[in-house]
Amino acid sequence: MINEVQRSDFDTISQVSYIDWKELDNSRILITGSTGLIGSNLTLALLYVAQKHELNIQIVLPVRNVNKAYELFSDYLNRVSIFDYKLGDELHLSDRIDYIVHCASPTSSKCFSQTPVDVLLTNIMGTKAILEYAKSNHTKKTVFLSSMEVYGFPDIGSKVIETDLGAFDTMVERNSYPIAKMACESLCRSYFKQYGVQSVVLRLTQTFGPGIKYDDGRVFAEFIRCAMERKNIILKTKGETERPYLYTADAITAIVLAMVSGQPGEAYTVANPDSYCSISFMAEMVANVIAGKQIAVEYDLTSDVSRYGYAQTLHMNLDIGKIKELGWTPLTSLTEMYRKSIEYLLLEKNI
Repeated sequence: MINEVQRSDFDTISQVSYIDWKELDNSRILITGSTGLIGSNLTLALLYVAQKHELNIQIVLPVRNVNKAYELFSDYLNRVSIFDYKLGDELHLSDRIDYIVHCASPTSSKCFSQTPVDVLLTNIMGTKAILEYAKSNHTKKTVFLSSMEVYGFPDIGSKVIETDLGAFDTMVERNSYPIAKMACESLCRSYFKQYGVQSVVLRLTQTFGPGIKYDDGRVFAEFIRCAMERKNIILKTKGETERPYLYTADAITAIVLAMVSGQPGEAYTVANPDSYCSISFMAEMVANVIAGKQIAVEYDLTSDVSRYGYAQTLHMNLDIGKIKELGWTPLTSLTEMYRKSIEYLLLEKNI
């Protein structure tokens, strides 16, 4: 189901000048992770644009929760094929697949620390199964969604480009996530060089917008709840980590552009550099701008934050020059990310 916030976003997506939507006409697109935040928005956007532009696009959705997928995409069941699938299993499909977007991955920081084996194997074996299918069936393009976490812990003041990968201590279980993503990126590049699989890697920064769950455990979701419930924001750290953010609709245009124009065997950073700020700055912005100074920011530095699975303090100032060369540009500011996310949640909760 699509509400008015998503409809507005999808109309904008359908009109961006740098995507030739006709390239996707008469295509079958397989999307993993389609019930997650990015995957669901991507699926709905493709279905909406296909209907608007009268394109023949069919979406194939291997999912672990079939009922949830049928509920999400109930308006477009004539254009989707949904089936039960465990990530990592071999894919058996009778019809061709032209494009694959591999979104599925654990995203909870607690999982990274508490179930690191699952995080590693789910990512690696899931990506291997996707690439094996792409190899055997000669798909036009496979897009793998990676993470900014592969850049490690850049120096303060440095601008991070695609070759600035980090080094990770393998004896720290929380590093299971970035190490897994790096391994999957290496698989994508290796399948391209050895087998000619047309794979593209996108390294996304933290992404949010319509489609988020009200009880999402990530910091931006906590700030949203505080603004909506008029509760003070309680920071468990000094909030010194700095990074840019990305709106869901901007993530979708980057993914579709990678499908159509991304160079196989390459990686691209995707973020909105204008949203670069510290967590403490973002908390103050939410309290003062989004909540209209009706809440405040407090600090509780007595807790043992390691149990939350937070990454170390980092200063992730990402350079997006490489994907901008393909024509992509982010459109949504950090304040608009929050406003649209809250508007979406209010509509969904019928408040």
